[in-house]
Amino acid sequence: MFRFEQAGYLYLLLLLPVLLLLFIYYMQGKKRALKKFGNMHLLKALMPDVALKKQSLKFWILFLCTGLFILVLARPQFGSKLEIVKKQGIEVMVCLDVSNSMLSTDVTPSRLDKAKQILSRLVDNLTNDKIGLIVFAGDAYIQLPITSDYVSAKMFLSSINPTMVPAQGTAIGSAINLAEKSFSPNEKAEKTIIIITDGEDHEDNAAKVAELSAKKGITVNVLGIGSVQGSPIPTGKGYFKDNDGNMVLTKLNEAMCREIAVAGNGLYARVDHTNNALKALQKELDKKTKSEIESKVYSSYDEKYPIPAWILFGLLVVEFFILDRRNRVLSKIKLFS
Repeated sequence: MFRFEQAGYLYLLLLLPVLLLLFIYYMQGKKRALKKFGNMHLLKALMPDVALKKQSLKFWILFLCTGLFILVLARPQFGSKLEIVKKQGIEVMVCLDVSNSMLSTDVTPSRLDKAKQILSRLVDNLTNDKIGLIVFAGDAYIQLPITSDYVSAKMFLSSINPTMVPAQGTAIGSAINLAEKSFSPNEKAEKTIIIITDGEDHEDNAAKVAELSAKKGITVNVLGIGSVQGSPIPTGKGYFKDNDGNMVLTKLNEAMCREIAVAGNGLYARVDHTNNALKALQKELDKKTKSEIESKVYSSYDEKYPIPAWILFGLLVVEFFILDRRNRVLSKIKLFS
């Protein structure tokens, strides 16, 4: 892939037509001035050392040098080659609950926003590990395949909202199954799943699914988010209500979250207004054995500005030795008679 690192300098190329017009105007003015002295053929005989063609040649060389100098300033680059890099790390699949109940504000700014903040900080703490992201409510979908591209991971995090999964519910078991299938099949690195949910409207036998994953060496960690007392769910025009017009309260199903973590041989931590849950999760991940994993990365761009720079230098050297007047010594040399 080719690019210019400082592409803004390319606007200076607009000066080239201006320089060309100024040179044409200068040469035409010079010819008009000479014509005032007499016939051009007679004047050429009176000025044998004047070489107008050399003046034009010098201009075109300097004209080309100006263009090359602008290209040097713009820093042409070529690269973005895909490389396989081996690192020591683990693989982490995050399953994030995006059901409507995650909009509750019993954890500020909301359950979902707090979960996204935790994941963002978690990504910042990763070094050579791989991470993937699954969103779920009534269904589970891969939002980001397993990768070591942390920039993309944070970008996907910022765009997550409940409308991404139209079917409501809390299909944690489906999310665990999908996460298990999303790990790199040939990697020997330790694998772990992180579930962030309030456990509201739990639909499937998630504990049994987590137990099966643990038997395969994949631990399942759960971060429970929300209050056990219950909190209303904002809609933008008020709060969710049931068919009888009563306000719906969403509560953290902490018992179920803890059951899944125990079955998955992982950690359970409750998310509150502190960073204790994140610290506990990070400590759990640090216990994992780092193994060699392969990551596909793009190599950095190679600077190609030395190429036009050397051409520019060579042209300036040539221009320096081209004189405005004819060289009397060289003009006497005739290779062909």
